[in-house]
Amino acid sequence: MTRAGNRVVGLAIMMLVSAVIGTVVVAAARSPAKPATPTPALSAGPATTSKTPLPSKYVVLTFDDGPDVEYTPKVLDILAKYDAKATFFEIGQNVVKHPELTKRIHAAGHSVQNHTWTHADLRSLSATAFRQQLASTDEVIRAQTGSTPACLRPPYGAVSATVRQRAKALGKDLVVWTVDSRDWKKPGTTAIVQHVLKNVRNGSVILMHDGGGNRTQTVAALPAILQALKAQGYGFRTLTC
Repeated sequence: MTRAGNRVVGLAIMMLVSAVIGTVVVAAARSPAKPATPTPALSAGPATTSKTPLPSKYVVLTFDDGPDVEYTPKVLDILAKYDAKATFFEIGQNVVKHPELTKRIHAAGHSVQNHTWTHADLRSLSATAFRQQLASTDEVIRAQTGSTPACLRPPYGAVSATVRQRAKALGKDLVVWTVDSRDWKKPGTTAIVQHVLKNVRNGSVILMHDGGGNRTQTVAALPAILQALKAQGYGFRTLTC
């Protein structure tokens, strides 16, 4: 082959390689990344305002069944005293009764999430009733906070494959707990404190209540729990899912 012919062949090979590389680059740019497995999001307060670094050793304080006009304000005052943030899983019909409390919870930097409209066992509901329980609660919480809850705590911690499927379809992450304070049994203030502190670990999600009945023991136990947790070096995160 002549020298001129060699130049032509070489040029053709270079053009072919460039075309192949360009095709690979374009294909990679257009290929969507594999989505990460969704997990409940943790924050130190409202995601839009908090700039405080998240504590590496932490617990998640959660309060169910409110808001309640007698107990929720007391819980909020105690949390403020110890500079602790919490997540409140609220009953929709209670939000309607005491909207100012939901607004106060949110304004204080706590997270407000969905605990259904009537504290219904989600396993026993039709698909329509399930959706209504969540949507109605979302609506009244959004009216007070400006945000739609992404976390759902199923009443009684009752879940099933159907509950999981329906919650996911509605964009909700199910959140239960790892430490049950058992305050709903009203075992006494000391028993509540001891049970929480005995079982707490880094990352624990602690179940307590600010509504749904007489929560005098919970209110009495909360200062001792917070004081002990802080002494052990725990910080507090909230759930936003």
